[in-house]
Amino acid sequence: MRVGHATLALLLPTLISLLACEPAAERRSRESTQNFETRDGLRIVTLAPHLAELVFAAGAGDFLVGVSTYSDYPDEVLALPLVGDAFVVDQEQLALLKPDMLLAWQSGTPQHVVGELSKRGYRVEVIQTRSLADIASALETIGELTGNTAHATQAAADFRRGLRALAERYSAADPIRVFYQVDKRPLYTIGGDHYLSELIEHCGGQNIFSDLVRLAPLVGVEAVLDRNPEILLVSSDTRADVLSEWDRWPDLAANRYGNRYVMPANEIGRPTPRLLIAGEALCSALQQGRANRDKTQRDE
Repeated sequence: MRVGHATLALLLPTLISLLACEPAAERRSRESTQNFETRDGLRIVTLAPHLAELVFAAGAGDFLVGVSTYSDYPDEVLALPLVGDAFVVDQEQLALLKPDMLLAWQSGTPQHVVGELSKRGYRVEVIQTRSLADIASALETIGELTGNTAHATQAAADFRRGLRALAERYSAADPIRVFYQVDKRPLYTIGGDHYLSELIEHCGGQNIFSDLVRLAPLVGVEAVLDRNPEILLVSSDTRADVLSEWDRWPDLAANRYGNRYVMPANEIGRPTPRLLIAGEALCSALQQGRANRDKTQRDE
């Protein structure tokens, strides 16, 4: 199964045992670096793409010496060696990099990988980014771990402030039912505990599957039709024909209102401060969706 980067980020906790590792030949080639020096000597390796981004957002990017597959933001990480993906860590590369600390993802790095790395003597810090509040807390944690508290605290405060601004701007907006489609077959969506479900709520929307507790639950077409969303959302790295499949149900509210929108994949697919950019796009789509709904209902 090959999926887009943002889609993979959303599905990873659910599909951790199902997705195959990316073939070595398809990975970007980066040279191993044995003598990579960092500021103050601290050496960090991240085991998920969004963790590398969070390290930079916390002002600690100078400490990074290695990153995981798919790490591509900010541009500085493209010069860093790859140490594998969520499933397989390149132990030889890791030994060459001699990290003082590994940052693992609580929802995505398998427990056995964390355990194996710990047994090998590595210091592994597990970072949680399940909710929007977790993202700000993760920035603060990274700041504490790296002695970069002031920058990280400011970044966390800025993120919280941006979320509050979104929520306040749309607090009086009329509710609108939203279905966020993660992938086509199988049909995955987001549950109520997912940070995107929270972001939808910040924009005055209602995730039609907010009652489901899994981060990326598998649902059926009939369940979507029964809950009759007024807006369909996908990310821009989802296959182009995903939304067109819903054409078979012209009476679906989202189809009647013409409310099908594509969200920016890189920003919406990773739990980092860039979610504020995704939030602006999402809130804008929901606001347009309300206007389309109201006009259609007046005309009917």
